[in-house]
Parts: sequence; C-alpha cells; structure tokens
Amino acid sequence: MAENNEFGKGMMLGFMAGGLVGALVALLTAPKSGKELRSEIKQKSSEYLDEAEVQLEQAKVKASQLINEGKKKSEALISETKTKVEGLLHEAEEVLSNARGKTSNLVETGKKTFDEESSRVKTAINAGVSAYKSSKS
Repeated sequence: MAENNEFGKGMMLGFMAGGLVGALVALLTAPKSGKELRSEIKQKSSEYLDEAEVQLEQAKVKASQLINEGKKKSEALISETKTKVEGLLHEAEEVLSNARGKTSNLVETGKKTFDEESSRVKTAINAGVSAYKSSKS
C-alpha cells in the first residue's frame, strides 16, 4: 500500500513538473513581447505554485488521516490483546486454584490413610509385644 502511495505521489509530481516545463517551453517559443511573456510566466508560475500548495495541503490531510487510522487500529489491537491476556490469566488462576484444591484433598486423604495405617501398625506391634511377653511367661 505504501508503494502505491509513493508511486502515486511520484506520478503526480512528474505530471506537474512536465506541465510546468511544457508551459514554459510554449511560452518561450510563442511570438510575444518580453513584457507579455514575463507577465504570462509570472501568472503561470503563480497558478502552479497555488496548485502545488493545494496538493501539499491535501497530502498533509491524507497523511494525518492515515496516522489517525493507524493509531486507532493499534489502540484496538492493544485493547484486544489486553482482554485476551486477562482472560488467559483468569483461566490460569482457575487451573491453579483447582490444582491446589485437588492437591489439598489428596494430602488430607494421604494423611488420613497414613494415620489409620499407623494406628493399625501400632496396634499390631502392641499385640505382638503382648503375645511375646505372654509366651515368655
């Protein structure tokens, strides 16, 4: 898109320069008095200068519009990205919270099972010690 824009600008400047050169050549080769010729050159150069100023102003307006469009698009992209990142962070927090909950449940279940098995082992050891003592006596 930028290449087309540059090409268009180059073509416009080329046409303007060609028109100016053509007008000057036509004025210089036309059979007129010096006073008339100078007056006509002055008038034509003033017209071309005015036209160039108009073209320059239009180019400035177009450039300003393009810059504003670019800013709006970048702001929209940034906003969209922020929204997506916030969503991903929220999802990650949920996954982490679920993992913590599951881990906590597993730890509690493991502690319970360990306590129950410890109690059984202690009971079995005590029963074994009692049996040993009663068989010795």
